[in-house]
Amino acid sequence: MTDLQMTLIAAGGVFVAGVISYNKWQEYKARKSVERAFASDHDDVLMRSGETAVERQEPVLDLAAETPLAPLDVEPGTVEVPTAAPSAAPAPAVPAAPATTGVRPIEQLAPAPLPGAKPDTTPSELAESLVDPLIDCIIPLNFEGALRGDKVLPALQKLRRVGNKPIHYIGFAVSGEWEPIVHGGVYTKLQAGVQMATRTTALNEIEYSELVTRLRAVADEIGAEPEVPDMIEVMSEARTLHRFVAGHDAQLGVNLAANGAPWAISTLIGALENQGFDVRPDGRFSMPDGEGGVLFTLSTNVTLGADTTNRLTLLLDVPCVAPERDGFGAMVKCAKELTMRLDATIVDDFEQPLLDPALEEIKGQVQEFYQEMEASDIPAGSTRALRLFV
Repeated sequence: MTDLQMTLIAAGGVFVAGVISYNKWQEYKARKSVERAFASDHDDVLMRSGETAVERQEPVLDLAAETPLAPLDVEPGTVEVPTAAPSAAPAPAVPAAPATTGVRPIEQLAPAPLPGAKPDTTPSELAESLVDPLIDCIIPLNFEGALRGDKVLPALQKLRRVGNKPIHYIGFAVSGEWEPIVHGGVYTKLQAGVQMATRTTALNEIEYSELVTRLRAVADEIGAEPEVPDMIEVMSEARTLHRFVAGHDAQLGVNLAANGAPWAISTLIGALENQGFDVRPDGRFSMPDGEGGVLFTLSTNVTLGADTTNRLTLLLDVPCVAPERDGFGAMVKCAKELTMRLDATIVDDFEQPLLDPALEEIKGQVQEFYQEMEASDIPAGSTRALRLFV
């Protein structure tokens, strides 16, 4: 082996040793950086365990009650209505009395006034429809002095939803009232409210963490400091509220079966429009309540391209229609009129005729259902109910 080869081998060894040493040094520096970062004294509000939780401003749902509200014996979606023959379809069980509810009425909770409000000051009806102390997690946003709505609104628009949970805001105006934040308004305090449950899910830990992170960024932008409620408490209330929603997600349906040949869709549309139905883009029909809402809907049970159908289904979304509108009574009346117009029979899901005694029994249970919702301070058809059952 020549001297040149020996020199090259030695130089190569030195180079490899240098690379290995450099990599070890970089690894050591990185490990020290990580240790310093995780040894920081910075406090994470979502991970606090030894501190007292921020006092909530909204009423809480009663977690001590072991027996939740007993809804009509139904499943979400189209509900099977009892038939005239008990052996074919047993009548739904009578709901439990309102006294067994797992959600206390607001008047029993005696909530404290909203932050910054005068002792006798309560939010306006419009303000509470946006940030509701019973169904929203309320997060105060505090700051010194006053802020104009013109400055606040652009920042708040960046955070309007986490998951499928809407977020609303109200402000304590210099006039001394809580109100929706508007351009031209001047506010000394703000509140954000995230809805704790919807028809499908409860607010969860991931959504709440996202809310806190994004809300802090919004608060920094407007010079405010959020008072973040304890996550464990919020999650517990959210799950309790969702149990109530799931237990009262009831739809009642009655069916019309053609006595003869199937109905032609083209002819059927005209008959339903004459009955007062509005045609919806998805091919379903809705019966207006006269004030911009829907009383009940109708489905042809076929796809949009079908030429005929021999079955119609009328559906009442029970928690979304106020008792005084008598949605079930109106739906049954409409069904009976359609039997004359279309030569049909009212039947249940088992094709058994649905007679007046069975319909009256259901009507009585619908009234009990409404009483339960009223006792829980979530009346059917109210703004609160419509927000929850969307």
